Amino acid sequence: MILVKIHNSGTSEVICLCDSDLLGKKFSQDNMQLNITERFYKRVEMPENKMFSLMKTSRNLNIVGKESIAFALKHHFITKESVITIKKIPHAQVF
Repeated sequence: MILVKIHNSGTSEVICLCDSDLLGKKFSQDNMQLNITERFYKRVEMPENKMFSLMKTSRNLNIVGKESIAFALKHHFITKESVITIKKIPHAQVF
């Protein structure tokens, strides 16, 4: 299941997608750290068509987890080259 949260900050927003099974976990590798907090990522599950519409209109994305990354790749919001992996957990950001 993919969770979606929208962070609004004045005139900009960040759409966050996260695989639900990663919530509350922390991963570290070399000098990189991925802290998947409920405060930042947990919100609601929504249908793919609504996720697509939200992501299509946003310039800022934060995506973590295999299922979430697969969705973003499938719809060309990110490229394979933009994905980093920390302890086998894929993560991508778009600004």
